[in-house]
Amino acid sequence: MNAAITACSILGGLLLWQIASSQISPLFLPSPIMTLEGLYELAEDGTLATSILASSQRILTGWFAGVVVGIPLGMTMGYFPVIRRLFDPYIEFFRFVPPIAFVTLAVIWLGPGESSKVALIFYTTVFIVTLNSLAGTLAVSELRIKASQALGASSMQSLLTVIVPSTIPYMITGARIAMGNSFLTIVSAEIVAAQEGLGALIWNARNFGRTEWVFAGIITLGLLGYVFDRVLRFIAVRALKRYSITM
Repeated sequence: MNAAITACSILGGLLLWQIASSQISPLFLPSPIMTLEGLYELAEDGTLATSILASSQRILTGWFAGVVVGIPLGMTMGYFPVIRRLFDPYIEFFRFVPPIAFVTLAVIWLGPGESSKVALIFYTTVFIVTLNSLAGTLAVSELRIKASQALGASSMQSLLTVIVPSTIPYMITGARIAMGNSFLTIVSAEIVAAQEGLGALIWNARNFGRTEWVFAGIITLGLLGYVFDRVLRFIAVRALKRYSITM
């Protein structure tokens, strides 16, 4: 039943798109058929696969680095008040500065290569994951921590056996949100300084006046993000089951 509703929704959206495109110039709104043909052209000459691979590699590298740094940083800030007070001014300041603001500086400091794009994805990820991990750590009942310590657990054991399992849902939420924001950042970064990638593909299509390629790039971004999120959600469900936690 759910699959049927989803299919009807997609078909309805495609029908409305077809009707709208028939009333407007293809330069402004190409039809679904034209977009499909554009996708085929890009896939046939290898441009689409190259772009997907380049963007995916940058997103996953920067996102993974941000998660690896953000989770322990957030938990450390939540568990040790002194560390929280030390880092809090920087977290509160930089989390309001969008990654797009640093695109030019990233290119100047790190060059137009892969490092600048990965650094921007890392910047996008690390603050979101840190704040969610921090919130999860602060949400753990102090009674549970004291109970574990009363049973002989050290501070590190309490951290690993009580706080970490309780914080996993927050970590996963932060990682998923950060993954979505990484897709926003990668397009801006690749438009400014990249020869390959979905952002570069969209920008080059605009320069050539191929609006159907622009739509093809946008659709590919959406589908790629959906796949990444489903994979992350699958891993998250396994992790939550392992610790007997329900979402």
